[in-house]
Amino acid sequence: MAKHLKISGRVQGVGFRYSFAAEAERLGVTGWVRNRRDGTLEAVADGEPEALETLLTWAHRGPPSARVSDVRVEEIPGTFERFELRPTE
Repeated sequence: MAKHLKISGRVQGVGFRYSFAAEAERLGVTGWVRNRRDGTLEAVADGEPEALETLLTWAHRGPPSARVSDVRVEEIPGTFERFELRPTE
């Protein structure tokens, strides 16, 4: 099962999407990430359980200039071939 994340706080304008994508690719995780118009960041991640746990731990911190206040995680069905940046929605 893939993980659907909704990350709140100071997560836009701080390089969070790019850093999240780089971390996902480093860990061999597939899926996508995008900014939301409500100021949150949304991502879907799929991969080995250890890699997903590492990515979720990272998501609670984010890049140095981010300030994460909440990370909501749900399991969803789906598999992906690669990790991609998606446009804001």
